[in-house]
Amino acid sequence: MIVLLIYVAVFVVSFFVVMKLIKPGARKDFTSLKTVTFGDESAVRSNRTASVISILTLFLLWGMFTGSALLPKFLHAPGPFEGLARFDYTAEAPGREPATATVTVLVHPIEQEAKAPEVEAGDGWAKNDSATVGMWRSGLIQVDRNDEVTKADGAKVVAVNGQPIVPGGEVITDFGRVGMSQKGTLNFEPKKGWQMEPIWLPAPEAVMARLIDIAQEGFRGSTLWQHLGWSLFRVIAGFFFGALVGIPLGYAMGLSDWFRGWFDPIVEFMRPVPPLALIPLVIIWAGIGEAGKIILLFLAALWIMAIAARSGVSGVKISKVHAAYSLGASKAQIMRYVIIPNSLPDIFTGARVAMGVCWGTVVAAELVAAEKGAGMMIMVASKFQNTDIVIMGIILIGIIGFGIDMLMRWAERVLVPWKGKG
Repeated sequence: MIVLLIYVAVFVVSFFVVMKLIKPGARKDFTSLKTVTFGDESAVRSNRTASVISILTLFLLWGMFTGSALLPKFLHAPGPFEGLARFDYTAEAPGREPATATVTVLVHPIEQEAKAPEVEAGDGWAKNDSATVGMWRSGLIQVDRNDEVTKADGAKVVAVNGQPIVPGGEVITDFGRVGMSQKGTLNFEPKKGWQMEPIWLPAPEAVMARLIDIAQEGFRGSTLWQHLGWSLFRVIAGFFFGALVGIPLGYAMGLSDWFRGWFDPIVEFMRPVPPLALIPLVIIWAGIGEAGKIILLFLAALWIMAIAARSGVSGVKISKVHAAYSLGASKAQIMRYVIIPNSLPDIFTGARVAMGVCWGTVVAAELVAAEKGAGMMIMVASKFQNTDIVIMGIILIGIIGFGIDMLMRWAERVLVPWKGKG
């Protein structure tokens, strides 16, 4: 919730500063002269300043809540407590006056070993204690282990820092939470702050260091580029065959009521089925080799491309077809010069969606006994809780997917310049 609020605040402030206070340079192209933008895609363009601020904001939040060394410390979110924590406990025992002692806990980074600090025993029958606890962790503290009267003799802790405590209860101190188990043993949990533990979310520099390390030394016998290359090959192969079958199928469904009636139930039935649900069948039918992975990606792209092509054909304005007929065009000419050009925008949109789905499926596809691939890296790393490798793989898949999408957008602008222009 805190991250979301900060993100929304940055968005609002950035919008106000850029759009209201900083006057953008006057554009003199035709698009800037339009007064109607609804329904015309060419009239709305991406604000590059907003894109840059958006990306920087995400990295800023990432660094803030991981204590990144790339950011000055005043930008860091409150981190976990580190250092010496102290609290007093009061114990009672049969036939004895209540005694109070102090517990000193050294809270240390979890990747470092630490030794409990030395403390003086004190004068009462309850002796001072010391212990160590890792940051983001908690630990039991047996305060009676060095006392003159132990739990076996009937001693029990009744208060922490002067506040009563019972089994199952807790007391919040300046350094963290002191709880009591049902058996009367104290448990100390230091303050965790707002920052994420590295095992859950490592800092950006840790992910970058891991990227450099794997780029130089490889991962499980293959270089980073081989892993990415195999993932890219599988996605492109699956998408290619999906488009090769899906586009003609969509055209047939858009032009023939018989083909639509025959294939529409199949397409609409398979469309909502997630590719992950097909993995068992793919393994049974195609085995665990490369063919199985490509077939899974093929099925992920097939239905999307078929629906996109069908939608593109169905969306062609009938007035254009009538105009072509009135000029003496044959059916083949109408197909070539009217149907195909006017359906290409929808096909390109479907291709971009299908490629995104294929990239999202490649991780699952590489679960099928893959020895190389970005998805394999992610899954193997997750088993050993190597979160930095997992995040590195996700970022690389996202960057490659974004690059492919940008390439397809460029091809769309070049090959379909009439999109959004009626």
